[in-house]
Amino acid sequence: MLQDNIELMIPFESLVDYIEKLSIEDKTRLWELLEEQLAQVEEDILEQDPIIQSEINEARKAYKAKDYISIDEYIENRSKAQ
Repeated sequence: MLQDNIELMIPFESLVDYIEKLSIEDKTRLWELLEEQLAQVEEDILEQDPIIQSEINEARKAYKAKDYISIDEYIENRSKAQ
């Protein structure tokens, strides 16, 4: 069966009005969906940032060269310094 794509144009204010009428459960589901999508968009943007890319590459080089300390070592060193 063919699926038809329908694109709806809903004015933002109408969307807000409708959201206000949703149950708390549906609002929570909508919030979770938006949170997931926003996190993905943020991740995509960060991955395209040349500064972030440079930092990721530096971290990978340090990891390959074993030029790092583990979180356990960091915590131990930090507690000794205090």
